Amino acid sequence: MSAPAPLPSLWQASRALMVRDLRLLWRRRGDALQPALFALLIVVLFALALGGHADTLSLVAPAVMWLAVLLAGLLSLDSLFRGDADDGSLEQWVLAPVPLAWLVLVRVLLHWLVTALPLIVATPLLGELLHLRHDQLPVLLASLLLGTPLLSLLGAVVAALTVNMKRSGILVALLALPLYVPVLVFGAGSVAAGTQGLDPSAPLLLLGAGLVIGLVLAPLAAAAAIRISLS
Repeated sequence: MSAPAPLPSLWQASRALMVRDLRLLWRRRGDALQPALFALLIVVLFALALGGHADTLSLVAPAVMWLAVLLAGLLSLDSLFRGDADDGSLEQWVLAPVPLAWLVLVRVLLHWLVTALPLIVATPLLGELLHLRHDQLPVLLASLLLGTPLLSLLGAVVAALTVNMKRSGILVALLALPLYVPVLVFGAGSVAAGTQGLDPSAPLLLLGAGLVIGLVLAPLAAAAAIRISLS
């Protein structure tokens, strides 16, 4: 009688999921570029709409950057679990010998790496298009690094709740935007506080606290929502 196969570790399961997702992403690399192109389009349209005046653009540059990143992430939110639900992979997630919340966290991390991180890296260049003040850039980058993972975590809960609904793109946006507003306020507010000579650490600390809470609770909530959606 042969011995049962050993159960995969969390690292092995994470590695297998990330390799699979990256292969699928490479096959659909045109779709993967859509969030970045959408964010670039938002920045260019704001620059054109405001007439290219440096003083006017510099006042709204942090808020525009935050809106561009937020809307770019929202664009790909509906597909976070949709493909897995369509091909039956989501049922295998539930039956897998690793916690479902862990798999959700890995998927959210990959979503953030693909949608938000390239935009954060490109923030200095995009900031030049908006005449962003150089002294605002460190606080803006810090707020994006703390806030964008929280946006992905909150979005994962909404995407899990609507995973079995057909054509739920608008519904996902309507449910996610109220959750995104506090993150947007604190993110853009930290840059505004620094511009006014105030200490921006309070909004950044609130974003950090929200990120810690989100890392603990959001995967559990999304896993519970997936189980409810599949039941």
